[in-house]
Amino acid sequence: MDLRLPQRLRRPRQWLAATAAVAVLAAAGTWTAVASDKPPEVHRADRVMAVDGVSLDTSYFTTGGATRRPAVLLAHGFGGSKDDVRKQAESLAGDGYAVLTWSARGFGKSTGKIGLNDPDGEVKDVSKLIDWLAKQPDVQLDKPGDPRVGVAGASYGGAISLLAAGYDDRVDAIAPAITYWNLADSLFPNGVFKKLWASIFINSGGGCANFEPQLCAMYDRVAESGKPDAAARALLQERSPSAVATHINVPTLLLQGQTDSLFPLGQADAAAKAIRANGAPVDVDWIAGGHDGGDMETSRVQARVTSWFDRYLKDDKNTDTGPAFRVTRTGGVDSTDGAALLRGASGTAYPGLENDPRAFALSGRREQSFTNPAGASPPAISALPGLGSAGGLSQLSSLGVGISLDFPGQYAAFDSKPLTKGLRITGSPTVTVHVKSTSDDAVLFGKIYDVGPGGAQQVLPSQLVTPLRVEGAKAGKDVTITLPAIDYDVQSGHHLRLVLASTDLAYSSPTTPATYTVTLKSDLKVPTAPGVTTAAATLPSWVWWLPLAGAALALALLLTGRRRTASTPPDPELAEVPLQITDLSKRYAKSADRYAVRDLSFRVEKGQVLGLLGPNGAGKTTTLRMLMGLIKPDDGEIRVFGHAIRPGAPVLSRVGAFVEGAGFLPHLSGRENLELYWQATGRPPEDAHLEEALEIAGLGDALARAVRTYSQGMRQRLAIAQAMLGLPDLLILDEPTNGLDPPQIREMREVMIRYAEAGRTVIVSSHLLAEVEQSCTHLVVMDRGRLVQAGPVAEIIGSGDTLLVGLAADIPDPLVDKIAALPDVESVTRAEGGLLLRLASDDGRSSGDHPVSADQLAPGDRLVSAASLAGGTVAEGAGPAGEAQGATTAEASGVALAEPATSATAGAPGTALDAPVPPPLAEDPATPSTAPSPSSAHPTHGSPTAARLLVELVRLEVPVSSVGPHRRLEDAFLTLIGGSA
Repeated sequence: MDLRLPQRLRRPRQWLAATAAVAVLAAAGTWTAVASDKPPEVHRADRVMAVDGVSLDTSYFTTGGATRRPAVLLAHGFGGSKDDVRKQAESLAGDGYAVLTWSARGFGKSTGKIGLNDPDGEVKDVSKLIDWLAKQPDVQLDKPGDPRVGVAGASYGGAISLLAAGYDDRVDAIAPAITYWNLADSLFPNGVFKKLWASIFINSGGGCANFEPQLCAMYDRVAESGKPDAAARALLQERSPSAVATHINVPTLLLQGQTDSLFPLGQADAAAKAIRANGAPVDVDWIAGGHDGGDMETSRVQARVTSWFDRYLKDDKNTDTGPAFRVTRTGGVDSTDGAALLRGASGTAYPGLENDPRAFALSGRREQSFTNPAGASPPAISALPGLGSAGGLSQLSSLGVGISLDFPGQYAAFDSKPLTKGLRITGSPTVTVHVKSTSDDAVLFGKIYDVGPGGAQQVLPSQLVTPLRVEGAKAGKDVTITLPAIDYDVQSGHHLRLVLASTDLAYSSPTTPATYTVTLKSDLKVPTAPGVTTAAATLPSWVWWLPLAGAALALALLLTGRRRTASTPPDPELAEVPLQITDLSKRYAKSADRYAVRDLSFRVEKGQVLGLLGPNGAGKTTTLRMLMGLIKPDDGEIRVFGHAIRPGAPVLSRVGAFVEGAGFLPHLSGRENLELYWQATGRPPEDAHLEEALEIAGLGDALARAVRTYSQGMRQRLAIAQAMLGLPDLLILDEPTNGLDPPQIREMREVMIRYAEAGRTVIVSSHLLAEVEQSCTHLVVMDRGRLVQAGPVAEIIGSGDTLLVGLAADIPDPLVDKIAALPDVESVTRAEGGLLLRLASDDGRSSGDHPVSADQLAPGDRLVSAASLAGGTVAEGAGPAGEAQGATTAEASGVALAEPATSATAGAPGTALDAPVPPPLAEDPATPSTAPSPSSAHPTHGSPTAARLLVELVRLEVPVSSVGPHRRLEDAFLTLIGGSA
């Protein structure tokens, strides 16, 4: 035992007490540990073990001492290493276990070929590790050479725990998670090749060459044919726990994922039945996540595994191991962060997958025909293997969001009647159909959809399908389809839809075209498992103490007679200025010389759309938080319409804000959420201007739907509508386009522009530079807390003295030389897809000396129509003949690109971007607040050099496809902050 004294015994009394304790214990001839609140220190020893010619990289975790304790072998998942389970190993060691982790063959620093848990490879390795544990002086033994040991792991590691229990009778308890019972059934379900997951296996293992040769040859054979053969199935079956099913008779905790198209719930069901048949205790836990993503419930799962080992390795009969069956269910969405709320449901016995079925008649044509297209393309989409780490797409179905896709003419569909009351499906629905094909075999993909009222929304639970190969289908055959096992709640008014499709992206389908005909032969039978009940949600502790704390605080304020500090009087000269920031500074907490924002000054006028730009850490969010009165500046001041900002300042009622997302009640409609929010402000309903805000946000009929059915873009627009309630004169938007696709980004841009059109002011913080360029009239660029530059977008972008001329075809060098010799061209450089032309000004100087304004050349590399470049300005410079020639040659050249989209730069009122505007951003107060005229706002009018150049290019028969400036906001931004464009 480690007898070192604690390192910090600072007081003399502590030293005396410790010395006396050691003396007394030494005199008595007995040593013990002094009680401490600190967890025991965990020691780790790394070593490489030689096993049958293979080197295994291992780590051994204990708290030291001579006390013998049970051991746990902790295995990692496929593609990982022992480092993936280090935290869990340290936790188990701190709970009194000796824990051994290792990197399996072919992973981490271990050598050897990957055998997919080969009984003569990886499984024998585990027995050798158990031999080593039996020789450790701190490991509890049941008999010589037989340590008290449990095995746990997830996925690949979960399978090895099952196999270890089947091959080595020294294993005493196991806790496999999200793993397979029969690997052949997992990768070749019902005779269909699960091609995407199989290829991910090979890729995660580092390529086919890193596997045992027979596995590599098997994969190549099946991947090429698209159909598993008997030898392939046999090879995987012999490496599966099902091969030793009758020998696994130890306490088993099975944890399986609900969002898992690789190892679905049916794998755990088969394992539970087989192990329970051997007389061993088995508990089953369906967790929320899986290989397709979602919440893996790591803390809860690891705590349950520890309790399982406490009960069956430490023989602690008082340990609560949890219910015989537990399933995690989604109980809505957290309005603060949008995360799914999870609740547990449990039963006193595992219900299986066919418990208490209900029959549902399906309507539609009893016989339906559809095609399997040539090449099995385009394929339907259900699960998206490999994207689990990107956010858990499969879990979206539990929130009422569907991402599946079926192509017309490639599936049959049968519908139930709308449900008169809610239905909880727990298990695998089944249905019998008659299948006939024009080919010998038919491959079908069965799935159950939850369809909303009116068919507006259909959701595929957990994105799961059942593949099925029907052999001898040419003559017709009755088949019973066992659909994926799920735990899913179907609401009243919805109905079920059975879909049988001919293709699926994740699987191999026959490439030969065929026609399938299916006929219903039975009702749809849906398991309900009524014995599984959801626990009532307990009230959090803050519900009780928060009101008491609030009352105590209010009483303290009253007793102390706290007075408000006198507020700074408003500045009448700034009464019409939406925002004036002067010498604003904010230091980091506990720092005297490190600043988040330092000496920041700028001014924003009415009608402007201001973009707040800067890299991470520039101080943008800190500035916005001070602007909204959430934190106090250390120096300087912020004035909104002349009033100084402080927490609770009345002028903040003229400010609307959308920062880091808004929280909504998912069961309420969009309109109800907005009305509830406005009621909470305590202001009169007529002041909300709800209809005007909704018209600007453009939500349409979606306002009547529950928010949980909204897409990300709709949620963003609803959040901005909430910020616009009361039509605040200053609107602040922090990353309003986060998570939106391009069409939604365009819609959000239009929302901001419409809002500013009435003379109101918008401040938007964003990382999307191209979007800022098209949405904003002015910019403030920050870096390291300081102002770098402020002014109109056009001014910051610069002159754009280089044109990018896109070419429809390559041109020879002599033609390039002719272009370089043109009077309007200073130099020509070949670029990808075209030419970079540096322009000369009208008086012979470079355009950098006599710049064309960025209003005249469209920002952001927007391509412009060659015809619009030639139109109007050529007439001014060349007379009627030039005008006719320009129009004719432009049309003859075939350059017919779309007109550039109107941006806020060209259309927002109150901006005069041609005038130089230093910080503050406002134009001269005497300047009328009018929009630029079309001739000055159009990106080509007023640019005679560019117009003449286009005419000359067409005259030289240059195959011009597009023309645009080469300098972008991204280039300007990176230049300002010292980056590289």
